[in-house]
Amino acid sequence: MNTGPSDRTAPDPRLQRALVSLEGLSVGDAFGETFFASADAIVKRFEQRRPAPPPWFWTDDTAMAIGIVEVLAKCGHIDQDELAATFARNHAHDPNRGYGAGARQILRQIEIGMRWQAASKGAFSGAGSLGNGAAMRVAPLGAWHAGNLAEAAREAALSAEITHSHPEGIAGAIAVAVAAAWAADPKRPRGPGAAMLDVAIDLTPGGEVRAGIERARNLGPDMSVPTAVNALGNGLSITSPDTVPFVLWNAARRIDDFEDALWETATGMGDVDTTCAMVGGIVGAAVGRAGIPADWIASREPIAVIC
Repeated sequence: MNTGPSDRTAPDPRLQRALVSLEGLSVGDAFGETFFASADAIVKRFEQRRPAPPPWFWTDDTAMAIGIVEVLAKCGHIDQDELAATFARNHAHDPNRGYGAGARQILRQIEIGMRWQAASKGAFSGAGSLGNGAAMRVAPLGAWHAGNLAEAAREAALSAEITHSHPEGIAGAIAVAVAAAWAADPKRPRGPGAAMLDVAIDLTPGGEVRAGIERARNLGPDMSVPTAVNALGNGLSITSPDTVPFVLWNAARRIDDFEDALWETATGMGDVDTTCAMVGGIVGAAVGRAGIPADWIASREPIAVIC
């Protein structure tokens, strides 16, 4: 990974936080992707908590998160035109990362010269996307803004609008970014992250995503994963309302244990690479690089970030 800063300058702490969150996100993404396998193999791995053999391949979740980190490193903030161009360029360079049909259409339209505003607002017959794609990539942006929850929310909305103009798609990105900004703050309270759900609710616009996070808070940390999935979803519909509440519930209750957080998230199945990517980005921001198992990082396919 090329982190950018030269030997003559001190590393930007914001960039370092974003890169650590990206590490967690990409490991979670690749870990989750290994569960698209035979049912018998998955059951045995859950019983033994035995990860799949390497290599673990990452998906569009990581590819788009890399784009966000690259723009933050270059501009110091979310420049929407730059982010749209970066998303489109990275997609054109490596299109076979499991991008959803809606994202592929938008990014190809941007590639051929359509303004991102038109491409995003025109998706799904003009309704815009309420998918979980804006939320899956945004945790490193939250980590960049550690402790500044309002700025994390504002820039998360800007990052989401490139591909997700539906209010629920934007709300999902805001919720995850705020959670990551809270998690990355060294001044946050230690222990289970119930406060993370509170701040996410406070800053997420009203709608289905926020209502789902409120249900997540009311479930409490001791509820079983299957019960939580029944109440909150697991990303199976690939929408923000069906994904983000479960992600925040799991991240909050396992905020200081990356490995346990990922196993617990994976047991919920559904859109498991994406739920694990989101949880990995949030919990990775909380525990730091030392808290991400070194053998999991080694198992993940390498990533490269142009900073």
